[in-house]
Amino acid sequence: MKKAVIFWLLCIVIACGKQAMAQDPNFHLYLCLGQSNMEGPAAIEAQDTTVNSRFQVIAAMNCPDLGRSQGNWYPAKPPLFRCNTRLSPADYFGRTLVAHLPETIRVGVIPVAVAGSKIEIFDKTQYQGYLDSSATERPWMINMAKAYGGNPYERLVELARAAQKVGVIKGILIHQGESNTGDKAWPTKVEKLYANLLMDLDLSPNSIPLLVGEVVHADQNGACASMNTLIATLPQTIPKALVISSAGLPAVPDRLHFTSESIRKLGKRYAVQMLSLLGYPASEKE
Repeated sequence: MKKAVIFWLLCIVIACGKQAMAQDPNFHLYLCLGQSNMEGPAAIEAQDTTVNSRFQVIAAMNCPDLGRSQGNWYPAKPPLFRCNTRLSPADYFGRTLVAHLPETIRVGVIPVAVAGSKIEIFDKTQYQGYLDSSATERPWMINMAKAYGGNPYERLVELARAAQKVGVIKGILIHQGESNTGDKAWPTKVEKLYANLLMDLDLSPNSIPLLVGEVVHADQNGACASMNTLIATLPQTIPKALVISSAGLPAVPDRLHFTSESIRKLGKRYAVQMLSLLGYPASEKE
């Protein structure tokens, strides 16, 4: 009799453990990737230092000074990407979502971005050739990639698979293109990246939104503004692709990187688009 009781108690404990680790449909997850304007180019200011606990980030690497360990979840207080990056559109994307979604819903971001990198750094089979060819010209970029184990794509997939155990992937955010300005093959490369991510995460083809932000706009004399013409073509080949406008968002003097206020507004624009898809219309001005 005692053995039977112990057996059933063990069964209850195991069942509770599995339930605690079960996928929560109300934990919405978003992959966030790209280069510097996604990674976080802008100063973190006082208004950015507090965050709703419903908005969380999975640590992409160990950051002892931030009290974060790779693969664990934390309140999404910037920096979200590498240990010493700054304010990202992903910050105000998540903040805006939790402000408009029901309180039962949490939002989590899965962040991997490398400043100065071409989209080739996320090519699952050819990334090493790109890194090798960039070693002399951009050694600082190689060191950033090393922070992600030398393979940013694999780190992104690894984190996303871990995240899928506790939540549901709802979309992918990209801000990249400055380093590929004028590359007419860029849309095809993005399409390949999107398809590979869905395949490696066991998601159906063309099943989730791909939100792609414009680089600094021509109306701000953006140094790479011509790239927005190529970015605009993505919905022609990726049915779930949506372009997030950068019109009217000022840049710092290099004309490549957005100001802190522009980063906040850009993040909100990503969120407004996603909220509309989820059935929660919102305005950038809210």
